[in-house]
Amino acid sequence: MPTYEYVCDACGHEVEYFQSITAAPKRKCPACEANKLRRRISAGAGILFRGSGFYKTDYRSESYKAGEKADKGDGGGSSKDTPPAKPASDD
Repeated sequence: MPTYEYVCDACGHEVEYFQSITAAPKRKCPACEANKLRRRISAGAGILFRGSGFYKTDYRSESYKAGEKADKGDGGGSSKDTPPAKPASDD
């Protein structure tokens, strides 16, 4: 549910309400009780993603996490761990 900002045209009082999108807008000012309250258009809250990624810690299944641990346990699978291939001889 979004948070809506309201301002009273009579007294200038500003207030925020946490209400459903389908809820009717508030009209009565809580400070002066006049029916002059109007909803303001605001930027709203932005979504912030911080760190290495929310999917790595929040939404991965247990089977995926187990597979990831197994991959890390075998040396990471990098090409540095494998010996270089011998060239084919032309005997």
